[in-house]
Amino acid sequence: MSTAAPIAAPPYKLVRHDEAEAGLLEVSMGPHHPSTHGVFRMDVKLDGETVVRLKPVFGYLHRNHEKLAEGMSYLSSMPFTDRLDYFNSMANNWAYALAAEKLVDVPVPERAQYLRVIMAELTRLVNHTSLVGFFLNDLGALGTPLLYAFRERERILDLFEQASGARMMCNYFRFGGLRCDVPAGWLDRTRALVGGFPKFLDEFEKLLCENEIILARTQHVGVLSGAQAINAGITGPMLRASGVNYDLRKVDAYGIYDRFSFRVPLGAAGDCYDRFMIRMLEMRESLKILEQALRDIPEGPVMGNAPRVFKPAAAEVYGRVESPKGELGFYLIADGTTKPYRYRVRPPSLINLTVLEDLCVGHSIADAVVILGSIDIVLGEVDR
Repeated sequence: MSTAAPIAAPPYKLVRHDEAEAGLLEVSMGPHHPSTHGVFRMDVKLDGETVVRLKPVFGYLHRNHEKLAEGMSYLSSMPFTDRLDYFNSMANNWAYALAAEKLVDVPVPERAQYLRVIMAELTRLVNHTSLVGFFLNDLGALGTPLLYAFRERERILDLFEQASGARMMCNYFRFGGLRCDVPAGWLDRTRALVGGFPKFLDEFEKLLCENEIILARTQHVGVLSGAQAINAGITGPMLRASGVNYDLRKVDAYGIYDRFSFRVPLGAAGDCYDRFMIRMLEMRESLKILEQALRDIPEGPVMGNAPRVFKPAAAEVYGRVESPKGELGFYLIADGTTKPYRYRVRPPSLINLTVLEDLCVGHSIADAVVILGSIDIVLGEVDR
């Protein structure tokens, strides 16, 4: 029997990982939770009702978009871009057209340039009105804000249908212009809609912007600093809500955006309320652009002298636009054939989603739903 003195216990206790998290509750929100729209899941670890960890889980809507595009002609992919962010098919079309037009020098006629801007800004109104409606729905304001938003959205979709034949999957842009001109009377109907839209925004702001419940649930919730946003590659209204002045319509001045006078609204706190208000303010600026474009649009053709067979020489290009959710870009590598060698999408919904855990940790589980709603994602673009 040993007579050696026993070794003293260490002054600390070794705690296994599973023991350290023994008191945490794991909750799987989705894919059937109403706030995740059926195709997204948040695996959340909670200490009481406080979020300790959050893992976004997606892939339910994956359609192999990019690989399919590498097996078909350049133009054949245009209708598939509609299915990315299915709220914003016109913006998706434009981003892809810009990338392809860098491969082959095709002049875009003046009338087509103006119509592209008009379609893009109408699309921004569609996206932002819908986002505000869904966001308020996630906050618990069931019915009224979303129905008001969809009432206005339907009027714009009527215009899209008259111009392209489809309400959501428009497939309207072409390399070098547009598939067809707008029908007689379309511009006048658009002017009437644009003229009446400020009244709707006034009503919406009066109903929402100073509502004490909305203020309490959104201010100082999900704060994203400007430095964090830049480091994570965040773009669009989310970035500008954090006070970063970056809008591709100003930075790149693609199309003819340099001809229009408009400002870039910025937030200060970078919280859910700022992200909500940025969308409201951006709709006002879109109306300014639309008024100028509808006033100045010329007559003329809407399609340039594009080649009948699109077969660009070997090259590598990237085209991007300021879509309603942020920078939407298409990266193409041509190898001299009628199909792209490489086709890659830069989806703002996916990249903006990467900071979800950072925004949610320390907040309640109810706040996590609000924070997700403020990011504004569409899973067709996240998963592709």
